[in-house]
Amino acid sequence: MPGMADPRFDGTVIYICTHSEEGAMGLVINRPCENINFPDLLNQLDINHTSSLTEGTALDNITLHEGGPVESGRGFILHSADYVQETTLIISETIALTATIDILTAIAAGEGPQDYLIALGFSGWSRGQLEKEILQNSWLSIEADEELVFRTDLELKFPRAMAKLGVDLSMLSSQFGTA
Repeated sequence: MPGMADPRFDGTVIYICTHSEEGAMGLVINRPCENINFPDLLNQLDINHTSSLTEGTALDNITLHEGGPVESGRGFILHSADYVQETTLIISETIALTATIDILTAIAAGEGPQDYLIALGFSGWSRGQLEKEILQNSWLSIEADEELVFRTDLELKFPRAMAKLGVDLSMLSSQFGTA
């Protein structure tokens, strides 16, 4: 929402991966990492990336995302459910989450999931925190879709999310009340 007090989340689109009584965890899907690229990450993790990806795709073109301020050194891969490992969390019929080096190795070899988004760090909320923030008009929510998550340009994800709601961003206010 406009007026978000925390600049780390200003203008972000977050895909909520888990939400339970214990809290919630999600990944920012529209903010690129500025300080590292995919080949550098593979080098840091000693992952061989000499084989090529799908024809016409370069490792340099894979964007790493700032998933959130929590554990920014930890990687999470949000991906299509066509790739599943033992440790994969199935989120929906079409989207899954994996946080192992094996999936990065598969992506580097061109053998990973069809769609994926690599994030460093995550966004987390304690018990009831996200619900409270939603009641305070800090967040808007929409049904996620693979097009928005995986195939929309980063700078277009926020306006597309707003358009899915039918919201004119210029008409939103950060003020809230209760009836």
